[in-house]
Amino acid sequence: MVRIAVMGASGRMGQMLVRLVEESDLAVLAAVVERAGHGWVGQDLGRAMGGVERGVIVRDDLDAALSEADAVIDFTAPQVSVALAERAAASGVAHVIGTTGFSDEDLAAIAEAGKTGRIVRAGNMSLGVNLLMGLTRQVASALGADYDIEIVEAHHRHKVDAPSGTALMLGEAAASGREVALADVADRGRHGITGARAAGAIGFHAIRGGDYIGEHDVIFAGEGERVVLRHVASDRALFARGALRAALWLQGQGPGEYSMLDVLGLGG
Repeated sequence: MVRIAVMGASGRMGQMLVRLVEESDLAVLAAVVERAGHGWVGQDLGRAMGGVERGVIVRDDLDAALSEADAVIDFTAPQVSVALAERAAASGVAHVIGTTGFSDEDLAAIAEAGKTGRIVRAGNMSLGVNLLMGLTRQVASALGADYDIEIVEAHHRHKVDAPSGTALMLGEAAASGREVALADVADRGRHGITGARAAGAIGFHAIRGGDYIGEHDVIFAGEGERVVLRHVASDRALFARGALRAALWLQGQGPGEYSMLDVLGLGG
């Protein structure tokens, strides 16, 4: 049984992870962590979640939690995930990162932690999205620059970063298919008199509202036709399932920063 620690246990994803781990035949819930001063700290997790006692106390001592875990699953905030990557690597604990909104400096720090630690980081943990990434790369390569690429994503009103991590992953896949750097061709939103669309640009558009879980369209718009690749998430549990699968997979791996494509055996 792989011992799992869950970061941010009070959040929607944290509570979903708790339930999923408890239902698993391959993992056991070893620890749950919340930030210092949070109302759940010191309480029994079950009581905090509004149910019966589970015998697991919510704590704010990260090092103590890591000492009891084989893997930590983390859907929190960039600054938390970066610090945790270093501490998990030092503790020999596998680290699954579902957090999005990282800066280039954050990503460099996580990559550095991956030299000694075991990390799976993905802007989206779902199988379908990772398949969509592969398809996006293939279609971008096959159709070439004559087709304009636009990526449209929709999330709930509470999401704080845009474009979504998944949209950026899809943009990277499209850029890879064209053998260009996304930073050189990304167009993140338009306003006012912008002039004609730049040849070869990859456009991003973010919708925020209601209770969208996550929808992503990759549009290849050519003369006389459009090809649209689409993924719609209808249940947040798919992200938790992917994260748990990644945590189990990491137990047999050496140091490195991996993707969900590696976890799924689809190539890095």
